[in-house]
Amino acid sequence: MQRRTLLAGLAGTGVAGIPLAAPFAVSRAMAQSGFPDRPLSMVLAFPAGGGTDVAARPLARIMEKYLGQPVVVTNRPGASGEIGFTELARAKPDGYTIGFINTPTIVTIPIERPATRFRLDDFTPVLNIVDDPGAIWVLPDSPIRDVAGLVAEAKRRPGQVSYGTSGIGSDDHLAVLALERVTGTKFLHIPFAGGAPVRTATLSKQIDLAVTNIGEAIGDFRQGLFRPIGQMGTTRWSVMADVPTFREQGFDVIEGSMRGLAAPAGLPRPVLDRIVDAARKAVADPEWQAVATQLALPLRILGPDEYRGELVAMKAHYETLWSRHPWRE
Repeated sequence: MQRRTLLAGLAGTGVAGIPLAAPFAVSRAMAQSGFPDRPLSMVLAFPAGGGTDVAARPLARIMEKYLGQPVVVTNRPGASGEIGFTELARAKPDGYTIGFINTPTIVTIPIERPATRFRLDDFTPVLNIVDDPGAIWVLPDSPIRDVAGLVAEAKRRPGQVSYGTSGIGSDDHLAVLALERVTGTKFLHIPFAGGAPVRTATLSKQIDLAVTNIGEAIGDFRQGLFRPIGQMGTTRWSVMADVPTFREQGFDVIEGSMRGLAAPAGLPRPVLDRIVDAARKAVADPEWQAVATQLALPLRILGPDEYRGELVAMKAHYETLWSRHPWRE
C-alpha cells in the first residue's frame, strides 16, 4: 500500500520538460549505484543466545563483505516476537533496516492479537535460510524416554508437567497443543521471551521440558545436557538420524520454524535485489558454511518469491487452525 500511494503521488508531480517517468529512472539508478552507502541494521525479535541470534550474527558479519557496509545486529525481544517484528515492519523501506522473521509467529501473532501493528503484507521476504523441526527435550536423568512415556506421565499428572517455549503462538507452543489434541492430555505451559531462557529454566529444573527446535538445542545435546524424546519433522534429520519423529512413534504432530531475512514492505526492487544478492553470496560463503555445519543448522534456502509463497500458505493454514482450535491461554 505504501508503494502504491507513493506511485500515485508521484504521478501527479511532473516538472516542465521532464517526463513523468524520470523520477523513477533516477531513483532506480541511485539505488543500483549507491546502495548501501551507510551501515545497515538487522533487527532480531528474540534474545541474544537463542537459535535466531546465533545464526543471524555470523550471517550479518559475512554479509558485510558483500554489501561493503557494517550490518549492526539489534535484539528486540518480547511478546513472542511482536516487539521486534513490529519495529521491522514499521521501519523505513529503504533497505537500511532488515531483520529475521520466524514462523509461525510472523503469521500467528496477527491472527491471535487483532490489535497487533503488523501483518504479513507489511514485510518484503528476502531469503529464507533455516527450516528447523521442533523437538521436546528432557534432562539426561529424566525417566521420560520417548513420546509415549511423556504422554503417560501427562495422564498421570494432568496439567502438572511443565514445558517452556518461546511464547504463546510459537511453533513450540503450537506443537504441544497439537500433542494435547491427539492424546487428550493437558500440560502446563510456561512461555518465555526466547529459546535461551527456556534452556536456563530447564537446566535449573524450574520446568520439566524444553520445547525448542532441534537445531537450536543440538549443542546442549552434544554436551550431554539435554536428551531429545523425539522431533517433529516429516522425516528424520541426517545430523541426528537416531532421533525418531513423533509420527514414527505413533503421534501425528508436525511442527517447526522457518527463519529467514526480510525487510519492510515497499522496498524498491533494485535495493531488494542487492540485499538478496549479498545474502545468497553470504550463505554460499565457505565461512558461513563452516558456521552452519558447526551449529548444525537445518538449512533451506528460498528466494523472495518462493519464500513469500510458503508464508502465504502458512498463514492460511494457521487461520484455519485458529478458527477450529484457538490457542489463547
